[in-house]
Amino acid sequence: MAAAGHTVAIAGSGNQMPRVEAQGFTALPTSEPRPASTSALDFAPLTPVVPLDTEVEFAENFADKGARRHAGVVGEHLRAWRPDVVVRDEADLGTAIATEAFGVPCVTVLVLAAGLLVRPELVGPPLAALRAEHGLRPDPGLRMLTGDVVLAPFAPSFRSPDSPVALPERTLWFRSAAPAPAPRRSSRPRVYVTLGTTFASASGDLFERLLAGLADVDADVLVTVGRRVDPAELGAQPPHVRVERFVPQAEVLPTVDLVVSHGGSGSLMAALAHGLPSVLLPLGADQPHNARRAAELGLARTLDAATATPAQVRAAVGAALDDEAAAGRARLVAEELAGLPDVEEAVRWLEALPSG
Repeated sequence: MAAAGHTVAIAGSGNQMPRVEAQGFTALPTSEPRPASTSALDFAPLTPVVPLDTEVEFAENFADKGARRHAGVVGEHLRAWRPDVVVRDEADLGTAIATEAFGVPCVTVLVLAAGLLVRPELVGPPLAALRAEHGLRPDPGLRMLTGDVVLAPFAPSFRSPDSPVALPERTLWFRSAAPAPAPRRSSRPRVYVTLGTTFASASGDLFERLLAGLADVDADVLVTVGRRVDPAELGAQPPHVRVERFVPQAEVLPTVDLVVSHGGSGSLMAALAHGLPSVLLPLGADQPHNARRAAELGLARTLDAATATPAQVRAAVGAALDDEAAAGRARLVAEELAGLPDVEEAVRWLEALPSG
């Protein structure tokens, strides 16, 4: 949008605003900055993840407490900044209410790849109460979950047919990055391990169990643990295992054969964009649903993050590296993504919207 000559402001967590400003955009904080955590990695055992629990937690945090907070603070930004259009991620339900109350067009960007985390029966009651507080008409069909226009930066085939949220006719499936470059893989298998930017520091003893299992895998292994985790906390590793805080995924993915991850929508779709199968260990949020969908499509093997043993990790990674059928299915998803319109088409959709 900025490259097309438009003025762009980005609203978000106060901690993220310096990064927004460093990129040259107007920053609209939705919270006060909080001190960064300096705590060491907590190696406590994990509890099993129950998909229904993640759906209830989402409703409590994003349709109730978070929505109420964002409806107020984003409403203040709308009055002060007066945008012509607002683009919100689908989990930001407070902004959907604020834009409707303010009368400004709002476009929804999907961030939940499988489309199974948002349960209308759970988010409906708190959203109905919040709509009433802001003087909005009832929305029994929960049209506000998507609005009239949706931008979907995922492979269409990955969204579950069981999703309870129907997408509107005006949905643009697009790729948010250039098609993945040709792979630069070596004769020796290579495995990339990531638990994302949010869940890595709350993964308990999972990194320890992953590393113990990967120590006996005949492959070169790169493990990224996040900026808040010191690799030294995980001890010495065998020569074929390298542990780093952070390595740009765009540099890593063209060089590997398999991704081991938590199944976050971004991490999983990035792997598929490069035609890579996965071993998934969901830790929360939409990850159990993404893992379920990936398994249904034959794109991944799934382990329980709370109970997976090193032996199970070793077996799953070894089997996945030998599974040419799964690799072939992942390459088909990469071709599907590469064939989608690029982000310039999304810009054109936004430019065609009537201003508020």
